[in-house]
Amino acid sequence: MFSGIVETTARVIQAHQGSDTLQLAIQRPSDFDDLKRGDSIAVDGVCLTLETFDPNQLTFTLGPETLKVTEWTRPRVLDRVVNLERSLRLNDRIHGHLVTGHVDSLGKVVARETFGDTLRLTIEIPENLRRFVWTKGSVAINGVSLTVNRTEGRSFQVGLIPETLKRTNLDGLEIGAGVNLEIDNMARGLIHFENLKGAGA
Repeated sequence: MFSGIVETTARVIQAHQGSDTLQLAIQRPSDFDDLKRGDSIAVDGVCLTLETFDPNQLTFTLGPETLKVTEWTRPRVLDRVVNLERSLRLNDRIHGHLVTGHVDSLGKVVARETFGDTLRLTIEIPENLRRFVWTKGSVAINGVSLTVNRTEGRSFQVGLIPETLKRTNLDGLEIGAGVNLEIDNMARGLIHFENLKGAGA
């Protein structure tokens, strides 16, 4: 479980494509000093299991389901700068919202507008997720916990403050870029409950 408050960014330095897996090596941040094999780390919002590590790198293997949802391939991820967050401790404050790291789908950046030191992104969302996203609700984009400022048709908008732009890879997103989306689990639960109630369950 994660908070959606990204700790740092790092670059993918190796990527090996298998028949149905993708192995990644990511630069190890200097302050990631409490790691153990088997730890969960959110990489651009994707919960991955740490397989091995040394002073220079962290390694992970992505399976078929993760590759299907994220559409990650070796050319798409090699040299990419990714957001990193270690899993929550039970005694941590939660500054964002509870993020599982189980990405629901890809979204697409359809507009970016700068207002002084801030950035507004408009994200097109797949039809099956639109009912889970509403104004002032929460959503995770590449693992970053954000508040939805506005929804309209097939898209929603988020505002990024300077601190978020400095700590994450969102400032580098251009129009047409794909992003990993995870809807708020509370929204998912609410809609599921309403569906059950409507079906007389």
